[in-house]
Amino acid sequence: MKKEQVVNCQFSVWYPIFKKHSIKSVILPLPQNVIDYLLDDGTLVVSGGDHNTQQTDINNTDLNAEEDIQAPEFPEFTSKVLEAINALGGRVFPKLNWSAPRDANWIALNSSLQCDSLSDIFLLFKSSDFITHDLTQPFVQCSDQDSPDPVINYELVLRKWSELIPGGEYRCFVKENKLIAISQRDYTQYYPHVLKQEEQICQAVQEFFSQHIQYNFLDEDFVFDVYRDSQGKVWLIDLNPFGEVTDSLLFSWEELMSGGEIAQQQDGPAFRCTTSEVTVQPSPCLSYRIPRDFVDLSRGEDAYKLIDFLKLKKSQQEESEEEEEEEEESAPQ
Repeated sequence: MKKEQVVNCQFSVWYPIFKKHSIKSVILPLPQNVIDYLLDDGTLVVSGGDHNTQQTDINNTDLNAEEDIQAPEFPEFTSKVLEAINALGGRVFPKLNWSAPRDANWIALNSSLQCDSLSDIFLLFKSSDFITHDLTQPFVQCSDQDSPDPVINYELVLRKWSELIPGGEYRCFVKENKLIAISQRDYTQYYPHVLKQEEQICQAVQEFFSQHIQYNFLDEDFVFDVYRDSQGKVWLIDLNPFGEVTDSLLFSWEELMSGGEIAQQQDGPAFRCTTSEVTVQPSPCLSYRIPRDFVDLSRGEDAYKLIDFLKLKKSQQEESEEEEEEEEESAPQ
């Protein structure tokens, strides 16, 4: 996988080519001060002054301290984002050049990536390792590490929110402009209709590929995600580099790259899906989750937890100061 292949899989590169076969989207340049905010680990308050901020007045004399923590604001960028969200129907699915914050949906109120404000987007982005990877090391797994990194203009991508049924998503692997493999996208679940409709699914995806995708993309090796709706129509969801930076799902990258059994299939791409409930697996994104109390504290949604937390920190600080004083008193003169 070369750096050029990663560059070609940016949303703003492939979307104009396949726009009429994908979901309506808006692309906004990401200002440097917003990038800095997203990468700032010290900023705990979620920014994006598009919502009427709900503030809780905590009158706690025990703390003997008041601190007004303000998140940075980006009025011009916020205005553009709100305009785009409204143009897309009021609800959007956010992502950057390559990745969506799929590893951070646990922190959202409805455990969904559906956003209707910039603050919703910031909360997901600042909680996502996938987004941090995009911003800091997009070329980390490329084979041509000796070559200089291409300059990346980061963008916020807002996609019109669509209720996609996970059992209708498939990941397709293309090598030398030939569709060699198709995997069920949500392989952690068993969908009976996928197994029953394997032939129809393969046929629909192959036709979509040959009619709209094949020879039209900038590379001959790539991965693309599609969605087959209830009417049998296929939509392009995303494009990804053909390499280990992309999840190979029910295949291994070794067999995808070497060919082997997959290459021997002359009548069409290899198709894999979860075949029974026995083979259901936990979601790989579970490892990114943290306890719910931490979420409540970080978002300031539970004032009482916040008060208890601050009391605990103050108590610990006082105990530490008392221990230091005792050590000083007992020290030899």
